[in-house]
Amino acid sequence: MQPPAPIKKTSPWSLFFGGLLPIILFTVIEDQYGTMAGLIAGLTFGVGEVLYEKIVHKKVNKITWIGNGLLVGFGLISLWTADGIWFKLQPALMESIMALILWGSLILKRPILATLAEAQGVMLPEELKVGLKGLTFRTGIFFLLHAGLATWAAFEWTTTQWALLKGLGLTLSFIVYLVFEGIFLRRSLLRKIAEQKKTSTP
Repeated sequence: MQPPAPIKKTSPWSLFFGGLLPIILFTVIEDQYGTMAGLIAGLTFGVGEVLYEKIVHKKVNKITWIGNGLLVGFGLISLWTADGIWFKLQPALMESIMALILWGSLILKRPILATLAEAQGVMLPEELKVGLKGLTFRTGIFFLLHAGLATWAAFEWTTTQWALLKGLGLTLSFIVYLVFEGIFLRRSLLRKIAEQKKTSTP
């Protein structure tokens, strides 16, 4: 009996550039050749990303299907209406869906962050599970607020400003948010541990 094939991990760099490159292509080409050319470039890369994962990894990640499916869908609408606004609304919709997924997991009493950690074989103490519930809820708020900003940017900002928000803006703001969340969770856990030691001391 042959051992199972090792799971191929996706490089964080490939995820980073995979999300940014369609936007960069759209921005550069749209600025030089117009909305139609920019949309075709973004759509071409989106389809190419799906084919690449299918050929190389033999399986397309669900996030890739969702992201590129929305990109292709909005891109086709934009080509039909000759209006790039539908393409620009794709990030806002993705972030709104992410917020709904996070909150939906709380309603189902299976917080997605805790579920993902346990799926990797990580044993979570009860205090950390409670902390991850709060983190799941607040992360949903973050994505919903950013979706509102992305919607405003799609209608009111220039293409370059919108692309910066979609790429660097979301990445940097999410990193800053996670740093503050990490500090908050650490202090909360330390406080609960200290309280438990006090109550257990005779």
